[in-house]
Amino acid sequence: MGNKELIRIDCLGDMCPVPIIKLRKQEGELSKGREILLITDHSCVTESVKNYCREFRYQVEILEPVNGVWEFYISKEAEDQ
Repeated sequence: MGNKELIRIDCLGDMCPVPIIKLRKQEGELSKGREILLITDHSCVTESVKNYCREFRYQVEILEPVNGVWEFYISKEAEDQ
């Protein structure tokens, strides 16, 4: 979580693969220096999103502000210098 502009993706009630599809539609925003907040209430989605972020080398911070609701703060990794 930083001070970047936040793009919110509401995936409450969505089952896989819908959250990944929604995330893919917003990926271009990461290149513009923005951060994505994806919210889900399905534990299976948490594994899918973690794996997706790992595969595409996105930084991800996961919070569970309420039992059974997860927030993924997703940003693009800094380019190697």
